[in-house]
Amino acid sequence: MVREPLLDRESGPQQPSFPSFLAKYLYSGHFLARWGARMWEFSVGLYMISIWPDSLLLAAVYGVVESGSIALLGPTIGEWVDKLSYVKVLQLWLMTQNFSFVVAGATVFGMLAYPDLKSTNSGLFIVLVIMTNVSGAMGMLSTLAGTILIEREWVVVMSEGQPLGLLTQMNSVIRRIDLICKLFAPVVSGFIISFVSLRVSAMTLAVLNTTCVWLEYWFFMSVYSGIPALVERNLRRTSRPSPVDLLERSLIQNDDPGSAESSQKQNFREKISKIPFVGAWKVYLEQEVVLPGVSLALLYFTVLSFGSLMTATLEWEGIPAFVIGIARGISATIGIAATVVYPFLQSRISTLRTGLWSVWSQWIFLLLCVGSIWIQNGLVAAYMLMAGVATSRLGLWMFDLAVIQQMQDEVPESDRCVIGGVQNSLQSILDMMAYVMGIFISNPQDFWKLMLLSFLAVTMSAILYTSHVYRVRKHLIHFEKIIPLGRWLMRRPSDDCRS
Repeated sequence: MVREPLLDRESGPQQPSFPSFLAKYLYSGHFLARWGARMWEFSVGLYMISIWPDSLLLAAVYGVVESGSIALLGPTIGEWVDKLSYVKVLQLWLMTQNFSFVVAGATVFGMLAYPDLKSTNSGLFIVLVIMTNVSGAMGMLSTLAGTILIEREWVVVMSEGQPLGLLTQMNSVIRRIDLICKLFAPVVSGFIISFVSLRVSAMTLAVLNTTCVWLEYWFFMSVYSGIPALVERNLRRTSRPSPVDLLERSLIQNDDPGSAESSQKQNFREKISKIPFVGAWKVYLEQEVVLPGVSLALLYFTVLSFGSLMTATLEWEGIPAFVIGIARGISATIGIAATVVYPFLQSRISTLRTGLWSVWSQWIFLLLCVGSIWIQNGLVAAYMLMAGVATSRLGLWMFDLAVIQQMQDEVPESDRCVIGGVQNSLQSILDMMAYVMGIFISNPQDFWKLMLLSFLAVTMSAILYTSHVYRVRKHLIHFEKIIPLGRWLMRRPSDDCRS
């Protein structure tokens, strides 16, 4: 049975027992970490289309490398976060993320400073492209480690034993910070690119990450040192075996050691369980929330977002970079509104049903994007596309919060980090498939094909989550409430006068 923790409908914001400034430190550190990542995420598509005009190839290749690395190593990152101490994860996360974005910014600056490098020195050009892809992928892998640590672990630990509804509140604030970064970072980057230059944008990114890493570390260490629950949980988690280790032991213990056949099975299972991330995937597939997780991952198989492919296509259509940045900011503003609406809605119709209404509202708004395919005027179609994507963020981010909270409520403490790593890996697999589509359909004129495939993925996600809700609740709509309402609406005015 799904556990549905409800907020107190009459109470205001939940106040934790720990000092409020520690929560502000957590949010501040998260903001700084996400700002650099969002600047890079927005700018990289513009960098790639500028380095290789009239083709989505470089942007698509970068997307495949980034998503592929997370897809391949996501479960391993989850296991790694689960095994290492909080302090060690913090150090490796922040240093790797910021150093990687510094290197990526420097290599992009080099390619932009020498635009003829592709023809004059193709070998050096390829080396710089590879360095950009690898450093960007390393930056996103380290960002994943931080996401698992903060969103899947620290927020849950900090909310345990606290007032009812604090977890929902903290989830919403964390997601709101991420969306605020999506709002302002692209606007800042877009204005720098449009009114200064791409090279200055790349240099700004490198300098920003160099200076912010120390402040981020101080914020997070202050939170860790100031909340005893985090220190206690850290000591307990580093002394216990990981869920993958437990899985391996259970496979060994289930066999009868007396037979040669069971000995061969045991050896085979030991080898299989030791293959990187196989055990983590098995743990994930055994969870009750696997269907919501897959539904959320399907939404990553899309170009209907302000990612590098859609950004590069809009640039090709002639939309100025600052306009794209503003549109992405509007999209993030609607997403921020979702983090405000979500706690209100979740407290009244439950986490499970909030997810149902959210995913279908996203589907409805994306119909505007599908309709833009048949608009002959390219600029009008582009603005319809941006409008449809922006408005659909209301449903998308409420659905994201609903699925994350279901995982926080339903996944055991010992499996939380591993499940977070596998979930991000699955999302990256679908994200990578979208970029693979971009490689094969690299002509911006054919972007409409990618749009239709993306809309199909959203439709599959909505259907899959709907089936999960029906499996849990045994119904989707309260017909017993709708029928009396229909009768009341159909009632004639004369009936009211008689009564």
